[in-house]
Amino acid sequence: MPTAIESLRERLFDVNALQTAATVMDWDQQTYMPKGASEARAHHMSTLTRMAHEQFTADDTRKWAEDAVAETEDDVAWLRLVRRKLNLATKLPSQLVAEKTHAGAIGHDLWVEARKANDFARFAPQLERLFDICRQEAELYGYQDDIYDALLDTYEEGATAAEVRAMFAAIKQPQIDLIERIKACGPVDDSWLYGNWAQDSQRQITEYYLRAVGYDFERGRQDTAAHPFCTSFSVTDVRVTTRYTNYLPGSIMSTLHEAGHAMYEQGSPVAWDRTLLAGGASLGVHESQSRLWENIVGRSMAFWAWGFGRIVQAFPALAERSATEFQRAINKVEPSLIRVEADELTYNLHIMIRFELESEILKGQLKVADLPAAWNAKYQAYLGITPDSDANGCLQDVHWSGGSVGYFPTYTMGNLLSYQIWNRMRKDVGDTDMRITRGEFAPILQWLREHMYQYGSKFAPKDLVVKVTGKPMDPTEYLDGLQAKYTALYHL
Repeated sequence: MPTAIESLRERLFDVNALQTAATVMDWDQQTYMPKGASEARAHHMSTLTRMAHEQFTADDTRKWAEDAVAETEDDVAWLRLVRRKLNLATKLPSQLVAEKTHAGAIGHDLWVEARKANDFARFAPQLERLFDICRQEAELYGYQDDIYDALLDTYEEGATAAEVRAMFAAIKQPQIDLIERIKACGPVDDSWLYGNWAQDSQRQITEYYLRAVGYDFERGRQDTAAHPFCTSFSVTDVRVTTRYTNYLPGSIMSTLHEAGHAMYEQGSPVAWDRTLLAGGASLGVHESQSRLWENIVGRSMAFWAWGFGRIVQAFPALAERSATEFQRAINKVEPSLIRVEADELTYNLHIMIRFELESEILKGQLKVADLPAAWNAKYQAYLGITPDSDANGCLQDVHWSGGSVGYFPTYTMGNLLSYQIWNRMRKDVGDTDMRITRGEFAPILQWLREHMYQYGSKFAPKDLVVKVTGKPMDPTEYLDGLQAKYTALYHL
C-alpha cells in the first residue's frame, strides 16, 4: 500500500503530463499551427486543462495532500507548493478553468489577426470576455484590499498592488530626472540599424549568441513567434522563440532575453522534473534573469567588444561601423511605442501604463471599448508620444489575449532584481567585463546555477531573493546601476 506522499506524487505526475500536453499545444499554436485550426485547438486545450484541474482538485488528491508526511527537506518545500496551489485551484470550478483556456486559445488568434489588421474592434469582445473571467477568478480567490492582489499573487507569491505602487513611486522620479539629463545631450543616430536584414543571417547570429552564453540546444530549440516567449515542457525541453524585424538588434536582444528565462529553467535539478519544484520561483524572479542577460550582459560594451565581429561577418556593410557605435546605438534613450523594444530607462513607464489600465478594467473604472483612447492618453502623458495605430498601441502585447492579467508588474520587479543579483554575483566572480570581453560566460552562468537556478521553486520568491542577495528587493542598486551606465554612455 503506497503512502499518502507516494500517491500524491504519482497523481501529480499525471496532472503534469496533462498540463504539459496543453503547453505543447500552446507552443505549437504560437509557432507552427495552421491558421484554420484555432477552434479545434481551443477545444483540445480546454479539455486537457479541465482534466488536469479535476485530477488535481479531486477528493483523494486533497486527502493525500493533507495526510502526506515529508521525508526530506525537498519534500517539505514541495508539499508547501502543492498545498498552496491546491488551495487556489479548489476555489475555481473546472468549467471556469476550461472556459478560460478556450477563451485564451481563441483570443490569441483573434489578437494576431487584429494586430495585423490594426482592428481593435475585432478583438475587443474577446478581451472583454477574458477580463470578465479574470474578474471571476479574483473574486473566487478572495482578497482583502484590492482585487488586483488576488491575480498578482498567482504570478508573484505574496506581492500586492500596494507594493507595486510603492515600487513605481520609488523609481519613477529618479528615472525621469535621468531621462531629462540625457535629452539635453542631443539625439543618438541609430537609423543605420534599420534595414532589410536577411532573416536566415539573423537566425544564425541569434543561435550563435544563444550557444555562447550557455543555452543548451540539446535540451531546447529556437523558433519564431508573433510575440517572443520561452516555454518549458520539462527540465530537458525548454524552448525559446524570437521574431525578426527591420531593426537588427531586435531579434538579438529578444533572443538574449528569452535565453535568460530558458537557462533558469534548464538549471533546475533533473531529479525535480515533472514536479512543482522545477522551474523559476516566480515571474518577477524569472524576469530578473531575462533582463540580466539582455540588459546587463547583452547591452554592455564588453559584450559587443566580443560579439560585434559576428554581426559584421553576417552583414559586411556594417564593417564601417564599430562595436562602440553599435553599443551606444542599442542603448539609445528615447520614448518609443513598443514595450519590448524600449530602452531601460523608459521601459518601466510602459509597465506602469499597463498596470494602471488593467487595474482600472478589473475594477470597472474603464470599459474595454475605451481602452485604445485610454492607452493613447497615458502614452502621451507618460512618454510624450501618441501611438500611430492600435497595432503599435493597445494591441502590441500578447498577455491579455490569453487571460494573463496581473502579470505586468513582475517585469519591473525583474528589472530591480537583475541589478541586485548581478552585483552580488560580481563579488564572487570578479571582473565580469574582462570575462565577457573574452566570451567567457561560463563563470557567470555557473554562479547563477549554483546560487539560484538549482533551487528552482523550492523557496518562496521573497525568501529566495534574500538567500541570493542578502536582502529583500530594493530599488537602490537598480537606480545606481542605471545612473552609472548612462552617465558613462552620455558623458553626463
